[in-house]
Amino acid sequence: MKLKFWKMSGAGNDFVCLDNRSKKLKSTKRQRERLCHRQFGIGADGLLIIETPRGKAQVDYVMRYYNADGGEAEMCGNGARCFARYVQKITRTRKKAISFSTPAGVIRAEYFGEQVRVDLTEVEGGRLNIPVKTSQGNMTVHYADTGVPHVVVPVKDAETTDIKKLGRELRFHKEFAPRGANVNFVQVLKKGSVRVRTYERGVEGETLACGTGVAACAWTCQGLYGFTSPVSLKVQGGATLKVYFTVEDGDVKNLKLHGPADFVYQGEIDV
Repeated sequence: MKLKFWKMSGAGNDFVCLDNRSKKLKSTKRQRERLCHRQFGIGADGLLIIETPRGKAQVDYVMRYYNADGGEAEMCGNGARCFARYVQKITRTRKKAISFSTPAGVIRAEYFGEQVRVDLTEVEGGRLNIPVKTSQGNMTVHYADTGVPHVVVPVKDAETTDIKKLGRELRFHKEFAPRGANVNFVQVLKKGSVRVRTYERGVEGETLACGTGVAACAWTCQGLYGFTSPVSLKVQGGATLKVYFTVEDGDVKNLKLHGPADFVYQGEIDV
């Protein structure tokens, strides 16, 4: 069976995009993992699939997102922006905005040329100043579920931090069991601007960007340092994403993620 696909990049976070509006595609975990494999497949941090909504759903599309290990995830911020532009290309829609459902909730996406701004779900279970024990000693970390669970770790120098070792340890830490969490290391550059590196679950390593991760970082920086909207976040891939929000009665609301969503190439692959 041949599959037509697009390869896309959202600030360096890369995805394989498939169209399943016909509902003929029945992928297995093994097939999805192979598509994302960088040696034996196309290679990507994750897989995005477009589906049509069922019944009288009040959305335009359904977004299914799978991590590189083939397992389905609740949401992906950079993936949501790429998904929106993929929809725009294959449907040739002239709409300025679309909506789509995810396991984390309904997402609205607005088009700004080659960039996309997506509305994220409200933060759930946000906690600041969580003490944890690690192999590197006692640490204070922060937690926010922005559609995906995230741990945020402030650091003095993001470049020299051992992302792989500490990221993996915190990703599986008992404090965040049983779901586990992505882990973001944040260095404040100046007021309203930070550097972010992210260890992602499912990929089980560092990625060049993570949209829900930078949203969690913006939420944390607002709570810790009083950052105002928008927050600029430079990711490992070199791009700068922006997170917009409002503050209502001390709570961060209306999170929006703004950044690039680029087409890399298209092709066919046997599965």
